[in-house]
Amino acid sequence: MKHFHALGLGAMTALGMTAMSMLPAAAAWQPTKPVEFIVPAGTGGGADQMARTLQGIIAKHELMPTQLVVINKSGGAGGEGFLDVKSNKGNPHKIVITLSNLFTTPLATGIPFNWKDLTPVAMLALDEFVLWVNASEPYKTAQDYVAAIKAAPDNTFKMGGTGSKQEDQIITVAFEKAVGKKMTYIPYKGGGEVAVQLVGGHINSSVNNPIEAVSQWRGDKVRPLCVFDSKTLPYTDKIQGDLSWSSVPTCKSAGIDVEYLMLRGIFMPPGVSQEQVDYFVNVFKKVRETPEWKQLMKDGAFNQTFMAGDEFKAWVDQAEKTHKGLMQEAGFIAGN
Repeated sequence: MKHFHALGLGAMTALGMTAMSMLPAAAAWQPTKPVEFIVPAGTGGGADQMARTLQGIIAKHELMPTQLVVINKSGGAGGEGFLDVKSNKGNPHKIVITLSNLFTTPLATGIPFNWKDLTPVAMLALDEFVLWVNASEPYKTAQDYVAAIKAAPDNTFKMGGTGSKQEDQIITVAFEKAVGKKMTYIPYKGGGEVAVQLVGGHINSSVNNPIEAVSQWRGDKVRPLCVFDSKTLPYTDKIQGDLSWSSVPTCKSAGIDVEYLMLRGIFMPPGVSQEQVDYFVNVFKKVRETPEWKQLMKDGAFNQTFMAGDEFKAWVDQAEKTHKGLMQEAGFIAGN
């Protein structure tokens, strides 16, 4: 009987271990309620368009178990949105899409915020900037336009852009430095309005993102002269006649030593776990494989660089230094 009991105990122990090994591992973190997707900019702009496209893709392909809810918080040049995310320490149910105001707003306004107050998740893409003129003007190349600016007195030519002390005006100041002439910068509420003003002949040029002026280019109302990137764009679909995004030369190749790309990235509040960050990195990796995302990238002629982890943090750190230098040169730093 004693021997039988020992065998029985051993069998029971083996069965118990087998049962334990069959238990599922602790489930990986995922959202348990709707995730607020903060847009630190107004409705209809590039960041808002991208956020709502992401919302639609994630819902359509069921990439998250809960909803992504887009909320615009544009007050204080986006400072309202960033401060909201900063104040939600440890909350994994809130993310924010970023653009250059991640750097320009705290530098220009002095609000108590820095990108290091947030948790970097991923770079989704980089947005391009293009030098545009009215298609009825005689300037066929960037060199033609620069020659005209140089031949005229300072402030003769008008550059339109979105907002003051933000990316469009930063590029304009860098452009002025490269050309050696002052222009008159005219701020508008959004890229759509800038494109309308250029078509109407109220300004001489703009530095709109591709997606903000592509319809006017398609209609032969505006002309792209150069792109502020280190390389030409890869998109070869015809847009206007035989021209495509890949037809547009770089501004550097035209003798204008200015490069500028705008971050389209995702951050979370401070104090979230690495597991929670990794969850969203994986969601956005899946987004990048969808046809809807690929179409958005093509429509907007985006630079499709993707980064996460230490590589992304290093890029953001360098981008902040670049913006600080540009804004110091332009006299845009608060209190200076």
